[in-house]
Amino acid sequence: MNVYFHTFGCKANQYDTERVRQAFADAGATVVDVAEHAELAVVNSCTVTEESESKLRRYVRRQARAGRDTIVMGCAAALDRGALAALPRVRAVVGGAAANEVLAAAGVPASAIDPVLRRFSGGARGWLKIQDGCDEHCTFCATTIARGANRSRPVAEIVAEARALAEHHAELVLTGVHIGTYGQDKSALLGELLETLVNAVPHVRFRLSSIEATEVDDRIARLLVEAPRNVAAHLHAPLQSGSNRVLKRMGRHWYTAESYRKRIEWFAARLPIFGLGADVIAGFPGESAADHAATCALLRELPFTYLHVFPFSTRPDAAAARLSDQQSAATIRARARELRTLGEERAAAHRAARTGGRGDGVVCGHQGGQVEVLTQDYLTVYLSSRAWDGRPRLDITVS
Repeated sequence: MNVYFHTFGCKANQYDTERVRQAFADAGATVVDVAEHAELAVVNSCTVTEESESKLRRYVRRQARAGRDTIVMGCAAALDRGALAALPRVRAVVGGAAANEVLAAAGVPASAIDPVLRRFSGGARGWLKIQDGCDEHCTFCATTIARGANRSRPVAEIVAEARALAEHHAELVLTGVHIGTYGQDKSALLGELLETLVNAVPHVRFRLSSIEATEVDDRIARLLVEAPRNVAAHLHAPLQSGSNRVLKRMGRHWYTAESYRKRIEWFAARLPIFGLGADVIAGFPGESAADHAATCALLRELPFTYLHVFPFSTRPDAAAARLSDQQSAATIRARARELRTLGEERAAAHRAARTGGRGDGVVCGHQGGQVEVLTQDYLTVYLSSRAWDGRPRLDITVS
């Protein structure tokens, strides 16, 4: 059987797809890189926004028109009430990402499934999932409902996987649904895990994926400051809003705009090179013009180097769908546009400040005569393939 894999959504989804892809290959299926060569498409779904689910449905219909069956797995599948299963040529809907369940849905017999991901397809970077689920209940989020409670992987299993992935990847990105809570259901917290990984695989650069600013503890902070070759000087710290009133309506009770600011300013004062990204929601229910202005002000005052802007999208399973004072579509679009413009300005300013400086680069890909390199502070730099000596990690000049 020829199987093609397609992923919607976050790094945790991308990791889950790789685990399932590996299980199919180990079971004797032929994994192909082009959908046209496949009899079956396995699609990992996302439920973060209505747009992501619309894209999923359109993609499944395209596979059906091409005469190809589909298995839908992942977060949108976990919350499906029959709509996905009713799409043409959907063979099965598998909530979650259990490889054995997807194999069974495809009719592929398998024995033991390797708990360790051995390689991440493509590029010199690999994802390392350390936990799944989340115990918080942000009112806008359906992912928590789809993923379930926080579950941390054992340290020994993570270290074994890091060592296997390090055979092929120069950078490993620690990912999950709420990585700052790693270890709260076990004995070792995230800082201890990161220190263990740095000691076990010292030649790899580790990067934290999305993590709450106030959950970056002193142990992690020390590694960011003192071990720049081992831990990338980059945080993606979700903000969502710069208004405490809106944060409260969002259910984000563990920080305020002031505590967020204080933690970020601490890092900015100690890291000479610092990449800082954030997720921001535009047009949350009840967000006033003053609330939006407070968000814009905080984004201008802190050293952000890029933003991910999400226009508020009602998720039927999330509590925010029931909140009063829903914003008009026009208001949401206008505020998202303003935030995106601000993000573009911050990104351009950071690149201008870094141009001509040195960067610790990891190769992400190469095509069209160019090599794509990612710096420690999350800048993408392109080099001529002729000038590349083949190393997956190299010192470069930012241009």
